[in-house]
Amino acid sequence: MQIKTTRRSVLAAGLGGSAALFAPAYIRSARAAEFNYKFANNLALTHPLNKQAQAAADRIKAETNGRVEIQIFPSSQLGSDTDTLSQIRAGAVDFFTLSGLILSTLVPAASINGIGFAFPDYPTVWKTMDGELGAYVRAQIDKVGLVAMDTIWDNGFRQMTSSSKPITSPADLKGFKIRVPVSPLWTSMFKAFDASPASINFNEVYSALQTKVVEGQENPLAIISTAKLYEVQKYCSLTNHMWDGFWLLANKRIWEGIPADIRTIIAKNFNMAGLAEREDVAKLNAGLQSELAGKGLTFNNADAAPFRDTLRKAGFYSEWKGKYGEQAWSLLEKSVGSLS
Repeated sequence: MQIKTTRRSVLAAGLGGSAALFAPAYIRSARAAEFNYKFANNLALTHPLNKQAQAAADRIKAETNGRVEIQIFPSSQLGSDTDTLSQIRAGAVDFFTLSGLILSTLVPAASINGIGFAFPDYPTVWKTMDGELGAYVRAQIDKVGLVAMDTIWDNGFRQMTSSSKPITSPADLKGFKIRVPVSPLWTSMFKAFDASPASINFNEVYSALQTKVVEGQENPLAIISTAKLYEVQKYCSLTNHMWDGFWLLANKRIWEGIPADIRTIIAKNFNMAGLAEREDVAKLNAGLQSELAGKGLTFNNADAAPFRDTLRKAGFYSEWKGKYGEQAWSLLEKSVGSLS
């Protein structure tokens, strides 16, 4: 039988040969990662959290011999905090670092670390959050279909910034239009100061300040720097009014479906990364005030005592003691001393 050779048949044969040549490589590539996960967060790529998250993802890939691939999505690329919290609950996102104060819309106890003017310093923070109170909060998170890693990552002590005036005393907050995260605790605290808090997701903060929808906001220095909020703010008051951290969350159903040996590797490396991120944030904060001053922010120190007294007189501590319950509140006061 004579075989008729045509340009089309030659091309087909060539493509077939190419497909045969490249198929094994393609299959190897596709099979390289047996488990692919998305890790979302709301911070800039330059923030220590993202640097350490990526380092952890690299170690996890190496230690699992390429079986696990974790892709980092920074800067709210997958949606606002509120959106991404819904996504991780649905399983569309696998890992997510979220402030406990925002998580409190789902897990009320998660915001207890943000009680105004509760923590005097970092040693007290870590003793509390790595201890009994942190364990209590993680147990509450577990009840809503999420898993929190053992190590809470550092967001930092929060400071107040303003485009209109420095905040030196509680009186300066009267009528002050300030952006706060979408969390009842923040709104409650600033209302106790007679301020005008506006709940705005973080990915909209810069534009809200730029367009004067709000006069000010409050965040740790590392975020004020990496989010370039100094471009739209003039004053920074060192109030240390709240300590805020990020729980590294996993979808519980997905987490429990991962083989136990791989879960151990992931948890170990994420917890190591959390500790390293704490150190990075401390180093960053050490030089940030002078750096931000050089970019135009005017700094002032604020005495915590008058703010704490104002909150106590306004019934803020008593109100939140009732909301958190006796067990959680007693664990907090066990570390920080009496508040209410």
